[in-house]
Amino acid sequence: MISNMSFIERIFYILQKYGTSYLKGAGTTLVIALVSTFIGCIIGFLSGIIQTIPVDKRRDPLVKRVLLGIVNVILRIYIEVFRGTPMIVQAVFIYYGLAQVCNVQLGMWQAAFLVVSINTGAYMAESVRGGIISVDPGQMEGAKAIGMTHVQAMINVILPQAFRNILPQIGNNLIINIKDTSVLSVISVVDLFFVHKSVSGALYTYFESATIVMAIYLTMTLITSRLLRLWEKKMDGGDNYELVDVMDIGSQLGKKESR
Repeated sequence: MISNMSFIERIFYILQKYGTSYLKGAGTTLVIALVSTFIGCIIGFLSGIIQTIPVDKRRDPLVKRVLLGIVNVILRIYIEVFRGTPMIVQAVFIYYGLAQVCNVQLGMWQAAFLVVSINTGAYMAESVRGGIISVDPGQMEGAKAIGMTHVQAMINVILPQAFRNILPQIGNNLIINIKDTSVLSVISVVDLFFVHKSVSGALYTYFESATIVMAIYLTMTLITSRLLRLWEKKMDGGDNYELVDVMDIGSQLGKKESR
C-alpha cells in the first residue's frame, strides 16, 4: 500500500504511524546532549583549571611540582585520546570493552552519559585552558595585590571572564552533541537516529524517514542556537551603562571643593 503513495503521502503516513516514536527519540537525544554537555563542562573546567595552575620552581615544594606534573601528563593523555578518536569507537570500546575486560556491564543510559560526557570534557578542557589564558594576566596580579589567594582570584575574577569567553564554544559543543548522539545507536541507545533506522528498516522508506529525522535535528539545533545567542546577549548586558559611585567619592570631592 505504501509503495503506491507519493513522497509527501509516505512522510505523512510515517508521521501518523510512528510520530510518537520520533518524539521519544528526540527527547532521548536532547536529554543525553544536555546532561552530558553539563557534566562535560564540569570535567573541562576542572581539567582546564588544573592545567593553568602556576608552578614556581623556587618557592613551590617538590611534592606539589611532582603531583602537578603527573596529573598534567594524565590529563594530556586523556585529552589527546578522546579528541583524537571518533565517538562511535569510544562508545564501542567503553560499552563492550568494560564488559569483557573489567566485567563491568553498563546500562544504556549510563553508557550514553559516560561516553558523551568524557568526550565533551576533553574538548572543553582545551577551551577552558584557552579561556583562562586569554584573560589579561594583570587581572590575576591585581587580585593578588588586594590580598586574594590564587583560588579566590580564580573563582571571583578569572573564571567569570573566562566563562564568558568560552560560552560560544559551550554552545557549539551542545549543538555537536545533539547531532553526534546518533552514533550511540551502535550500542542500542534508542535515540532519534535509532528510531530512524528501525522505521526505515520496517517500511523500507529510508529517504522519507531520513527527511523527517533531518528536519527534527535541524529544528533542535536552530532552537538551541537561538537560545544560546539570547543567553550570550543577556550576559553582555546593555549597550549603555552608568558608573556607580559605591564609595560616594563624588560627593566627598564636592564637599571639599565647597570648603
